[in-house]
Amino acid sequence: MKISYNWLKQFIKTDWTPEQTSELLTDLGLEVEGIEAYQSVKGGLEGIIVGEVLTCIQHPNADKLKVTTVNIGTEAPLQIVCGAPNVAAGQKVPVATIGTTLYTETGDSWTIKKGKIRGEESYGMICAEDELGLGKSHDGILVLDENTKVGTAVSSIFDIENDQVFEIGLTPNRADAMSHFGTARDLKAGLTQKEINLELITPSVSAFHVENRTLKMDVEVKDKNLAPRYCGLTISGIKVKESPSWLQHRLKAIGLKPLNNIVDVTNYVLHELGQPLHAFDTAKISGNKIEVKTLESGTKFITLDGIERELHEDDLMICDAEKPMCIAGIFGGIYSGVSETTTSIFLESAYFNPVSIRKSAKRHGLNTDASFRFERGIDPNITEYALKRAALLIQEVAGGEITSDIGDFYPKKIEDFQVRLSFENAKKLIGEEIPKETIKSILSSLDIKVNNVTEAGLGLTVPAYRNDVQREADIIEEILRVYGYNNIETTKKLNASISTSSRFEDYKVQNIIGNQLASQGFYEILSNSLTTPNYTALSEQLEASNNITILNPLSKDLSVLRQSALFSGLEALSFNINRKRSDLKLFEFGKTYHGYHEKREEFKHLAIFATGNQSQENWINSGQKSDFFFLKGSIISVLERLGISRYRETPTKNDVISEGISFSLGKTILVDFGLVKKSILKHFDISQDVLFADFNWDAVLDIIKRNKITFKPISKYPEVRRDFALLLDENVSFESIYKLAKQSEKQLLKNVNLFDVYQGKNLPNGKKSYAISFTLQDENKTLTDKQIDKIMNKLQFSFEKELGAELR
Repeated sequence: MKISYNWLKQFIKTDWTPEQTSELLTDLGLEVEGIEAYQSVKGGLEGIIVGEVLTCIQHPNADKLKVTTVNIGTEAPLQIVCGAPNVAAGQKVPVATIGTTLYTETGDSWTIKKGKIRGEESYGMICAEDELGLGKSHDGILVLDENTKVGTAVSSIFDIENDQVFEIGLTPNRADAMSHFGTARDLKAGLTQKEINLELITPSVSAFHVENRTLKMDVEVKDKNLAPRYCGLTISGIKVKESPSWLQHRLKAIGLKPLNNIVDVTNYVLHELGQPLHAFDTAKISGNKIEVKTLESGTKFITLDGIERELHEDDLMICDAEKPMCIAGIFGGIYSGVSETTTSIFLESAYFNPVSIRKSAKRHGLNTDASFRFERGIDPNITEYALKRAALLIQEVAGGEITSDIGDFYPKKIEDFQVRLSFENAKKLIGEEIPKETIKSILSSLDIKVNNVTEAGLGLTVPAYRNDVQREADIIEEILRVYGYNNIETTKKLNASISTSSRFEDYKVQNIIGNQLASQGFYEILSNSLTTPNYTALSEQLEASNNITILNPLSKDLSVLRQSALFSGLEALSFNINRKRSDLKLFEFGKTYHGYHEKREEFKHLAIFATGNQSQENWINSGQKSDFFFLKGSIISVLERLGISRYRETPTKNDVISEGISFSLGKTILVDFGLVKKSILKHFDISQDVLFADFNWDAVLDIIKRNKITFKPISKYPEVRRDFALLLDENVSFESIYKLAKQSEKQLLKNVNLFDVYQGKNLPNGKKSYAISFTLQDENKTLTDKQIDKIMNKLQFSFEKELGAELR
C-alpha cells in the first residue's frame, strides 16, 4: 500500500521528517518497507531559467533552424540554436542551461551540453512543454508570460509537487488502515503516546445539500445479507474532463493513472477514506432503477477490461431494470461506465459482505483496489459520509447539481463490539505491568470507548471498523503495539519445556532425513505444486484425465496440481544449468495430486536429483561425476537411517527412467531411481545426465511406524578380518557372493565387503578378480585361529562349488 506523506499531512499536521514518521508507523505495525521520492515533474525543473529572446535570425546553413541570443540574467547573453517554428525576439522562454538534466516521457534522462549545430555554437536549449514534463505539446517552444522576470527559476512559476511516498507492507487484518485517513488515525495514536497531541482533521461535508430532486433512482436491495448497507445519489449537469493538477498529483504519487475527473474522485476518496465508490452514467441505466441482486448461473457479463465473464449464482450484481451493470464491489461493466459524453451520474457507496466479495473476486480472478478493501471488511458507518465527500469533490472539479436525496438502505445497523479487558491478563500476556491510566489513554486514542472501570479491568466498546479486534487478546495486542514493543524489557530468565510425547511425528522424520541429505551436500528445494497440464504427455503412466484443475489459474502454466515431483525438479535444474550452475544435488519433500473419477488423492514423496560433478572442481579433485552408484549410496543411507534394511531390488518399471532400479518391500515400491530419459531432459533443454530418485514417502513412513527400535551392547571381544582374492567368471555378481557367504556362516560372519575389482591383463578371457574382506566376531569370546581357519575353509569350499571360484 502506498501512502503519500503530503496527503497524510492533510489529516494530521505533523512537522516530523518522513524518516521519523516511517519509524513510528513501523513500530505501530504499519511496516514501512521503503520511502520513494515523487516529483510531479521529474527533475523538478532544476536548471531551467526564464530567458528573454533578444535576437532571432535564420541559421546560415539550415532552413528550419534559427540562431538566437537569449538573456538569462547573466553578464553576457547565450547563443542558442533553436528549431521551433514559433521562436521570436521579445519572447520570455524557459531555457535549459548547460549541465541541466531533462527527462523523456518514459523517464529516460539526457543532459544538455555545449555543442555545434550545423556549424553554429549552441549554449543551451529553449524548451517545449513536453520536454519539461509540463504537457504533451511539441508544436513549438513554451512561451511564458511577458511580465515574468528574467533569471527566475521556472520551478517557482509552475506548481511542482514534491512528495515522499511510503510503501507499507500492510497485514491482511488491518483493513482499518487501508487509507490515508486510517493511517493518520494510527499515527495520531502513536504520537499521543509520545505526548504529542495533534488534532485529527476530518474533511468537512457540511456544505452538502440537495439542489433539486429532478433525477431520482429507485434502489432495491434484494439480499440484505450480501449488501448490508447501500447508499446512492444522483448528480446532474456535470462535465467530464481532465482532473485539476492537485488531484492528478495525489493519484500519480501513489501510482495511479488519472483518467477523468469523475473516476479520479472515486479513486481519491477510496484512498483517502478507504471507502470504494462507483459512478454509473444515468443515461445508460434502464428504467431509472437500481437492483442489487444475484443472477442465474451462466449469465454473460462484459467487464470494463472487455472480457466476457460467466457469472455464478452467488455473484452479487448491481443491475438496472433490464441488465447487469457491475460486479458488486469488484469491477464495473463496459456499458454503464462514465465517458466523455456523460452529463449525469448515479454515485454508489456501499458495504458488501466480505466473504461474498472475496469468493466472487477469486472466482473471476479479479483483484481490484475495491475488492481488496471490501473482502477484508471496511467501516460500515462511513458509507454515507464518504458519499457526501465524493459528491462535493465532484461538484468542485466537474460542476453539476445534486439532484436526489441520498438513498440509504441499512435495515440492521452493524453493531460495535463489546469486549472485557482484565488488567491481570494484560500483565500476563505483555510480561510487564502497564499503568492503568496509560492503558485507558491508548484505548481512547484508538477510538475504543471505555464504558466502565473496575479494579479488575475495563468494559470496552470497539468500533465496527476494527473487525480484527473482537477478543481480549486483540485488545491487549492493540495496547502493546501503541505502547511500543521496544518499551517492554527483555527478561533475563530463560524458560524451556521438554516434550515427552511418544506420538509419531511425520515432520520429525522429514527433518532427520533433510539434515542428513544436507550434510551430504544436497540442497533442499521447495517447488510450486501448481504446474502445466502439458507435462502429463511426457509419461505414459500419467493420465491427463487425472489432473486436478484450478478453477481460477494465474496462467495456463499454473493451471493444474502436479502428478509427479520430477518435472518441477527438472525446472529447477534447467534454471540453474542455464545460469552456469551445472553441478547440482537437490532434494524436495512434497506431494503429488491425482483425481480418480470422483475421488481425489494426494501422496507424499521425497524426490532426489543429482547432475554434474559430486563436488566443485579444485586442484586435488578433478571432478568426480554424480553417477548411478553415488545416487544408490545416498538412497541406501536414507533407508538405513530410517532402520529399513530388508528390501528387494528389481529393475524399475517407472517409464520416466531409462536405466534404473526399484527397492520394494513385499508388493510396495519404496523408491524408484536411475537415469532420467533423454527425451524428457530435451523438453527442459538439459543436455547432461540427470539422476532421479522418487521415494514413496507414505510407504516409508508406514514402515517406520511399525518398526521397533532394538539395541544391544557393543561386544568387548575383537573382530577378525580375513581377505580372499577370487578368480570368477565375469557374469558372477558380488550379490551372489554376499548371499552365499551369509548362508555358509550365519552366526560369526558380521560383514562382507568388496574392496577391489580387476579385469584385464594376466587374467583369462571372461574372467575377473574380486578382492573381498570378511569380518568375523564372536559376541561371547575371542575367536581362535582354528575357528577362523575352519570358517574360511568352509567359505572357500562354497565359492568353489557354487560359483566355480578359484583362489588367486
